Amino acid sequence: MTKGKINVSVDNIFPLIKKFLYSDHEIFLRELISNASDATLKLRHLHSLGEAKVDFGTPIIEVKVDKKSKTLHIIDQGLGMTKSEVEKYINEVAFSGAEEFLDQYKDKLEDAGIIGHFGLGFYSAFMVSEKVEIITKSFKDEPAVHWSCDGSPEFILEDSDKTERGTEIILHIDKDSVEFLEDSRIKTLLNKYNKFMPVPIKFGTKEETLPLPKNAKKDAKPKTKTVDNIINNTNPAWTQTPADLTDEDYQSFYRELYPTQFESPLFQIHLNVDYPFNLTGILYFPKLSNDMNLQKDRIQLYQNQVFVTDNVEGIVPDFLTMLRGVIDSPDIPLNVSRSYLQADGAVKKISSYISRKVADKLQAMFKEDRESFEKKWNDIKVVIEYGMLSDEKFFEKAEKFALYPTTNGDYFTFEELNKKTSELQTDKDGKLIVLYASNIEEQHSYIEQAKAKNYEVLLLDSPIVSHLIQKLEGANDNLSFARIDADHIDNLIKKDDVVISKLSDDEKTRFETILKTQISEEKYSIQLEAMDSEASPFLITQPEFMRRMKEMQQSGGGGGMFGMGNLPEMYNLVVNTNHELIGRILETKTEAKQQRLIKQGVDLARLSQGLLKGEELTRFISRSYDLIK
Repeated sequence: MTKGKINVSVDNIFPLIKKFLYSDHEIFLRELISNASDATLKLRHLHSLGEAKVDFGTPIIEVKVDKKSKTLHIIDQGLGMTKSEVEKYINEVAFSGAEEFLDQYKDKLEDAGIIGHFGLGFYSAFMVSEKVEIITKSFKDEPAVHWSCDGSPEFILEDSDKTERGTEIILHIDKDSVEFLEDSRIKTLLNKYNKFMPVPIKFGTKEETLPLPKNAKKDAKPKTKTVDNIINNTNPAWTQTPADLTDEDYQSFYRELYPTQFESPLFQIHLNVDYPFNLTGILYFPKLSNDMNLQKDRIQLYQNQVFVTDNVEGIVPDFLTMLRGVIDSPDIPLNVSRSYLQADGAVKKISSYISRKVADKLQAMFKEDRESFEKKWNDIKVVIEYGMLSDEKFFEKAEKFALYPTTNGDYFTFEELNKKTSELQTDKDGKLIVLYASNIEEQHSYIEQAKAKNYEVLLLDSPIVSHLIQKLEGANDNLSFARIDADHIDNLIKKDDVVISKLSDDEKTRFETILKTQISEEKYSIQLEAMDSEASPFLITQPEFMRRMKEMQQSGGGGGMFGMGNLPEMYNLVVNTNHELIGRILETKTEAKQQRLIKQGVDLARLSQGLLKGEELTRFISRSYDLIK
């Protein structure tokens, strides 16, 4: 048996870094500025412990473009490096200085926001550079050094005349990456990745208008001065204590995150946890439309105030990805290039925490100000209903604050709805029948018939309502939902008084025979029912099960999920045998007139359900004018 140690060829490391380590070359700037931030925060940490005897001051990170020399400079005023530290941290690939620093000081102070982990960030510079230089002077009383490398395993390390503490990285941009010598490109990257870094970042200068003195003349022009152009907010709202923030602070931060969004969010949830993991953030509830596909990828993921991605799948529960805001955690496991999440048990814990925190906040809002919560309901319901479908623990909590609006504009919790309807709206077996509408305009006549009998009709119009009621029925054995036009309500709900049909059995048979000559039995199932004489003579309904399966199929579940393929269009044609028109049709002597009356009556019912289209609709309109004449 032979044992040995695998050797990695250093000659191959730079091509691998350049081509495969990072998915997008632009993030080299993020990595180098993160290193500069680390160096500054480490120095602040040591200064606070009394281990760095320096004048800390107010250090910044400066980014400069020199198009003439084709170089990009990243300059910090952090702790710098000695010659031995350059040899240790730069010349040994994948040695993480930040990780070593944290391990050394873990018992003295908390993390201090240091970013580095893999020790590979610096080498991302070679993705865009033909040569990289480091000029650095340590905060310790040691000479400055100058390191340079052309992307081969060979480097030069020599003394430097640098006198100020800190590090300057000089990138000699290669011909394939000249875009990074454009101010506009660098500004875009800084705004994308470093907008909320904890250390001020300077990129160029700007003119600032000075206030006029009190004794200035009326025609006096204000003076200006040149100041550093600091591109980042070092103290974003999510890093602050919620008690120190006002509603206007939250709104202002929202505008900073989404400068092109003109509509203000409804409310926000501030996340702040330090055990069993560290996580901060702010989630905003915007007004949401019913099109869930247009809502996602608005939450930004940060790690110690460094932007990582706006694809938060996994870390944020799927139903909450329709929200907006920021999540920041040093404990989120990323791949080596900090480009995407890695599968990890911690991710599931963080996701569960976020879900629980949102549920608790919503329940508190409901309890504290129900009226305000009801006003927001239609704008946030799609998130809550989606959460109830996809997250069992969220469903259990949401049952206490999820609202069920009625067509009258009232709002009930499920428990309240159950109490209000349990006596009146039950079937012959005592099961509670919950009537609902999905469109007040289209189902108006059905709603009015139900209201005339003092039934409550819910308005459930979100795109996932079929899935939701399936879930609610599964959780409550004594409950059944029925859309208001699924069947005639007298067939659904138990009645104390029995309505007697005005037609004899022979008359019913004769009418049904006439009716079958006018309609397609493949599409319509005929039902002759004795109803109140005020009810319509003809009603078109669709079986609840069939309609619900089609809706679920269209929204990505149901039919397709159960392998049903494309479900056929099937409807019930309900005939009110007690309506005056039915009696008159039977009394009519000529067959042609009977058929004309039936055709007109059935088409009116079809029209009310939006089933009359094209040529049939044209013929109906023409026939209607003939009847008027």
